[in-house]
Amino acid sequence: MPYFVDVILPIPLEKFFTYRISQAESEYLSPGMRISVPFGKQKIYTALVYQTHQNPPLVYEAKDIHQILDEQAIVTHKQIELWQWIAKYYMCSVGEVMRAALPSAFLLESETIISRKPETLVNDSDLKDDEFLIYEALHHQTSLTIQDITGIVDKKQVLPVIKRLLEKEVISVHEEVYEKYKPKLVRYVKLNTKYQSETDIRNLLENLSRAPKQRDVVMTLFSLSAKTKKPIKVSDLSEESQASSAIIKALIDKNILEEYFIQTDRIEFNETARETSKQLNKAQNTALDNISQQFENQNIVLLHGVTSSGKTEIYVKLIEKALKQNKQVLYLLPEIALTTQLVSRLQSYFGEQVAVFHSKYSNNERVEVWNQVLNNSPKAQVILGARSSVLLPFNILGLVIVDEEHEQSYKQFDPAPRYHARDTAVVLASLFNTKVLLGSATPSLESYYNATLGKYGMVELNTRFNDVLMPDIELVDIKDKHKRKRMKGHFSDRLLEEMTETLQDGHQIILFQNRRGFAPIIECLTCGHSPQCPNCDVSLTYHQYRDQLRCHYCGYTSVMIKKCEACGSVDLDNKGFGTEQVEEEVSQLFPDFKVGRMDLDTTRGKYGYEKIITAFEQQEIDILVGTQMLTKGLDFRNVKLVGVMNADNMLNFPDFRAHERSFQLLLQVSGRAGRTDTRGKVLIQTYNPYHNILQQVSTNDYQSMYKEQINDRYNFKYPPIYRLIKITLKHKDYNRVNTGADWFAKSLRMVFKEYVLGPEFPPVSRVRNQYHKNILVKIPNGQSLAKTKEAIIKVNNSFSSVKDFRAIRVVLNVDNY
Repeated sequence: MPYFVDVILPIPLEKFFTYRISQAESEYLSPGMRISVPFGKQKIYTALVYQTHQNPPLVYEAKDIHQILDEQAIVTHKQIELWQWIAKYYMCSVGEVMRAALPSAFLLESETIISRKPETLVNDSDLKDDEFLIYEALHHQTSLTIQDITGIVDKKQVLPVIKRLLEKEVISVHEEVYEKYKPKLVRYVKLNTKYQSETDIRNLLENLSRAPKQRDVVMTLFSLSAKTKKPIKVSDLSEESQASSAIIKALIDKNILEEYFIQTDRIEFNETARETSKQLNKAQNTALDNISQQFENQNIVLLHGVTSSGKTEIYVKLIEKALKQNKQVLYLLPEIALTTQLVSRLQSYFGEQVAVFHSKYSNNERVEVWNQVLNNSPKAQVILGARSSVLLPFNILGLVIVDEEHEQSYKQFDPAPRYHARDTAVVLASLFNTKVLLGSATPSLESYYNATLGKYGMVELNTRFNDVLMPDIELVDIKDKHKRKRMKGHFSDRLLEEMTETLQDGHQIILFQNRRGFAPIIECLTCGHSPQCPNCDVSLTYHQYRDQLRCHYCGYTSVMIKKCEACGSVDLDNKGFGTEQVEEEVSQLFPDFKVGRMDLDTTRGKYGYEKIITAFEQQEIDILVGTQMLTKGLDFRNVKLVGVMNADNMLNFPDFRAHERSFQLLLQVSGRAGRTDTRGKVLIQTYNPYHNILQQVSTNDYQSMYKEQINDRYNFKYPPIYRLIKITLKHKDYNRVNTGADWFAKSLRMVFKEYVLGPEFPPVSRVRNQYHKNILVKIPNGQSLAKTKEAIIKVNNSFSSVKDFRAIRVVLNVDNY
């Protein structure tokens, strides 16, 4: 009786694929184990076992699997369930979810290996020069890789040479799969076991009297062993004895010392004295009690707490409760920048029970965290991470916390799966039948709407910790200031006045400008031409620190132009301003104070965030200029003033969420001011101080903003009242995208009538030489979401079967938040 296995492949194809296995393999394999399988032309993939059965595939002949890679499952049953939900809800394949979830070190790669056929006798004169070089090399080595051959024949194109050798039957080719995860081994030493008695040791030291440095190393080893019962690292011994590694190697060669290796984790927590969690104040205690009560009949609770109200300490109490029940906790954060401060806070409470997971970790580090979570290790009881940590293999999840739940960073835009981590976390929690706490000072309209409908519980926390007053927010009319000539560069006299006073009092300042670079546009004063990106429909941004023009969409860079490319004039001016320009102006206005900048350009390294945040916390930086990274829940004790350089570019963005996002961003950045005993001050510079959103920010009036925005969403049929699916068509040919988008929209209108918007070009219609065109499908409340998706997939399949449209890439984005 034949046996078969269905597998998930990490490719964007809908179906599971079936392979043939033996009876013994079918008894050994279990869902979630990795196997390598052949797929396509001589390609080997890492696949994940879904199920074993005895039904052969109907359409194709099942191939044999290549090899089994695991002794036990590395993916849990609940994870596969979650993957299937993500694939179904966000309209992608389970394989794409698998590729996003698994650390890439788990996805083994195959390498082509060339070896000599020993039975074939070859006359050297029959071989060309490059063929002979390879043949000769295979006499010295049993096998070669493609890379080795490239080096031997000194050519980039080696495949024709290999093909000729295959035809002459000189070589054979096969694929070898290799593992990419390498455990970290640390080198230790100990005294050789033959030196047991005191006499042996005395003789040893006498023999080493002519080699004083080696003798010192042995003496240091004795003193270190006496101090600590732990194994002695080679690095520690070398440092303590001030001996080079060559001296230690000489002792190992003489069999005086023995070396051995111990596998260790790459991420280690330096154990310090643990703190007990802080006592909650009255308001926090009330909020905690309310959350616990609401959890009795609600699975999801929204904690709406103003900035600096002490939400984190409430989370800590809930984490303590879950840990007492021996359950894991997932703590989601929108931005890696936030983990720096929170890791140290949580580790001071929970020690090495805290594991961190985010994209700045190396592949090997991610594998280690994955295995710790999978095995429910004591080192991974509280998992703190950015959006991808929702895909980890949890065992017994007891609580999910989504901090700053309104953040758009929780939404994955490219590549697929285009999931929203907050919504996925809710589904993950339901699989484990556990609770979710959403926390924010400015909740998303969706979450607040669900709370008002009674779908979620809601708890409010309206006072700041220690009863510190909310910051005093002042709107500065820069149109009026320009008229009265009261501006110095991009700074109004009011902002300069407050900055001077704050610095004199020994406090720190945050300046917020949501644009990086020096200037977004360089313009010729003679003809008005400005340099454009050759790949995208945007002007190039000037970055002064590298003296280059850069595209923020595709990464294209060019040297800063000295004269206009159109008319040759040297009169160039910059329009607009970014964080670099603000930093330069502040340095000139306040030369005696240290200025720092926090944006994508200064935080590229693994520890980029950490360095800047630590320097600011330790007051090495007086004024910190930054983009929206600064707004995300960071806790700085000494900041008294926050300056928003220009609030208008956010408000005028062509997006139905622009006003909601502006309110959230401005209120969050305001919340960084005055978090201790002194009341903070916030100055928002704007050309339109009477704008409703800015008025609502200045009075911290979330309710008014919510009512106004929800009213607009009702009128214009946008989320959360209606659901949205955005369909983007991409191709390098403008006319083809146009024709394709019209065909797609027409087909959708036949089904959904007036609920289809578009097709429309977005504000930036060409990115990386691809033209984009968008279609929006609105889904009313009563309409079935599943049937809507089925209809869209049907249209998409018909679209792909039209020969002219096959090359157009279609991106389906569900809940395009």
